[in-house]
Amino acid sequence: MSEKQPNPWMEGLQTIVLSVVLALGIRQFVAEARFIPSGSMEPTLQIDDRLVIEKISYRFNPPKRGDIIVFEAPQAALDAARSTHKDAYIKRVVGLPGETVEVKNGQVFIEGKALSEPYINAPPDYLWGPEVVPQGQYLVFGDNRNKSSDGHVWGFLPQEQIIGRAVVRFWPPGRIGGLE
Repeated sequence: MSEKQPNPWMEGLQTIVLSVVLALGIRQFVAEARFIPSGSMEPTLQIDDRLVIEKISYRFNPPKRGDIIVFEAPQAALDAARSTHKDAYIKRVVGLPGETVEVKNGQVFIEGKALSEPYINAPPDYLWGPEVVPQGQYLVFGDNRNKSSDGHVWGFLPQEQIIGRAVVRFWPPGRIGGLE
């Protein structure tokens, strides 16, 4: 009895199909690469930085203050930007659900206490709040506070619009590393 020889074309096709399915599954549910198109997160992130966004941790734990997140732009953000394109934004979580947040005297205050923000480009030159972050939503700001279309312009971010957390910069080579 002779064994049937595998068809190399079928094996190649199966390998390609499996690779595509795995790649799409990983991008959809585990991690994906993103690039930075604007200066709204300077100095932490520069234009054209490339990042890995992980998508798993927020399935088990909520975002924390200070996390850098990627999210689907809420309609209010698109309206503020006069955009009809469903963009993804990247900002830093500042206010958590139920907290009272205010921006005054060049500082962010959470429950009346000044937030330490060594990562911002310059102190905010605007007033905002005080407002209570609604349950199931977050307040997000860019690190370049005075040049960012963020929560101080368009309001709160619903949790269901969060795509994931920026964890590592992989480009450019001189700036490779984790994000804080």
